[in-house]
Amino acid sequence: MFSSPLVVQIPPSMQMTDEQFFDFCQVNRDLRIERNQFGEISIMASTGSETGNRNFNLAGQLYVWTEKDGTGICFDSSTGFKLSTGAERSPDACWIKLERWNALSPEQQQRFAPICSDFVVELRSPSDNLKPLKEKMEEYMKEPGVQLGLLIDRKHRRVYIYRPGLPEECLENPATVSGESVLPGFVLNMSKVW
Repeated sequence: MFSSPLVVQIPPSMQMTDEQFFDFCQVNRDLRIERNQFGEISIMASTGSETGNRNFNLAGQLYVWTEKDGTGICFDSSTGFKLSTGAERSPDACWIKLERWNALSPEQQQRFAPICSDFVVELRSPSDNLKPLKEKMEEYMKEPGVQLGLLIDRKHRRVYIYRPGLPEECLENPATVSGESVLPGFVLNMSKVW
């Protein structure tokens, strides 16, 4: 496979509708596919086993908190969302308040839901370049409803914290990371992620 995402540019006359893109992703379920606001399709390599395990641990911690808290629902990296820019993105883990999720129609919930999460996490794989991930986090922070984002750089043991309208904050080798007021009581144990 490839280490950087394969970017496929589609001529304007051949752009897929939202329904066609959803169907394209469904028939290519084994691929990790995103589409940016310009219609460029990124096909990303599957993560290695170690990264997959770390992502599972991260999502598991979020799931346990979500079940106890009861005010929202969480999603894993296989979930696509339609952003206000037209981009379809799949964060590694995310959480949405129930009131925002329940405001969507059942049809919207079945496809790539037109919503950006309140809380979004991206986990850097060893083959990922940091710059595109930071750009993706900045894209999320411009979306309505988003409140907090984490970009976890396992390679350098850093966590970049994103909040709308504020500069990114970088934590060096933290033992834990708080969900702040967005996820009250949620504390991500980084020993399970590093």
